[in-house]
Amino acid sequence: MQISIVIPLLNEEQSIIELYNWIAQVLRSNSFSYEIIFIDDGSTDNSWEAIASLSKEDDRVKGIKFNRNYGKSQALHAGFLKAQGEVVITMDADLQDNPEEIPELYRMVKEENYDLVSGWKKKRYDNVLSKNLPSKLFNAAARKTSGVKLHDFNCGLKAYKKAVIKNIDVYGEMHRYIPVLAKNSGFIKITEKEVQHQARKYGNTKFGVERFINGFLDLISIWFLSKFGRRPMHLFGALGVLMFIVGFISAGWIGISKLYKLYHGLPNVLVTSNPWFYIALTVMVIGTQLFLAGFLGELILRSKREKERYLINKTTANF
Repeated sequence: MQISIVIPLLNEEQSIIELYNWIAQVLRSNSFSYEIIFIDDGSTDNSWEAIASLSKEDDRVKGIKFNRNYGKSQALHAGFLKAQGEVVITMDADLQDNPEEIPELYRMVKEENYDLVSGWKKKRYDNVLSKNLPSKLFNAAARKTSGVKLHDFNCGLKAYKKAVIKNIDVYGEMHRYIPVLAKNSGFIKITEKEVQHQARKYGNTKFGVERFINGFLDLISIWFLSKFGRRPMHLFGALGVLMFIVGFISAGWIGISKLYKLYHGLPNVLVTSNPWFYIALTVMVIGTQLFLAGFLGELILRSKREKERYLINKTTANF
């Protein structure tokens, strides 16, 4: 199979049929072998009924329905597990991503040997203040922090080699940072393609301004995990040892100073009356705690087990 199209969605019943027809027309006209995987992320409208109906008419349409809303990252994770195509393409279900881009994305992965091609919505039809400006700030911070030079990290239209999606773990709300996850896993041939962005045709966006706040917090998380995720002792242990040594030397200096003054009959105060003694003691305690945090982190990494992150309520018969 050449292409798997993975489409996470939430309450998009009005656009599903139209999107399917558009995708199918593009793929058939280019003689691709393909599958279309819809992941219903806990919709409360008739999205699942539309997916199930399409699956009965076309066995290349497959569907997964979550028990409740778990988020886009979990939906992509479920779709990636099932995808069988040599090239996997993700897109949103709101008709803002143009299926006409699929053949060129496929060509860039197959012929130019890119691991990941990310869409870049250079011209956007979103609200300037609530989406466009925050998005530019967010993308600038992501480029600076991650070292991945993309203009639009959050574009839903992306193409991947199969090996990429089978070897990265999309969790939490990390769908924004799949290029960074790919880079951290050794897939470094990453590029972008300017794609056509279209105004939303039906319904309203499912994302608010808070997604940018969450995005920046996730960016900090992914930076930390990329640096120290596999060896937390390198950060916490090093900081802990450094703080303990500083505290220990400070406490030792206070003690030696006290003994020196006693020996020479100089005026002195009780060690416990010296505020620097408590500062030194606090630094030693914090250093010990940081060291233990790093040690426990190492133990957790070595004993962690995969847990089920979402409940699948239904799948179509062809899965």
